[in-house]
Amino acid sequence: MDHLPHDPFMLVSAVNMLLRDEEFDTLESLCYNFDQDIEELKAYLKEYGFEYDEQQRQMKQI
Repeated sequence: MDHLPHDPFMLVSAVNMLLRDEEFDTLESLCYNFDQDIEELKAYLKEYGFEYDEQQRQMKQI
């Protein structure tokens, strides 16, 4: 994957897949790799009803 999708639902799916398949061990490392600001990513996805669960390492619907 060269870049993260912009569509919020595709983005959640991609982030969760990359974390689940252990491509990245943290959301921070994933964001660094794709040159994304972690706080902007979290805020964007929160607008669509998703929040990062650090213990489970995945974006979840709130």
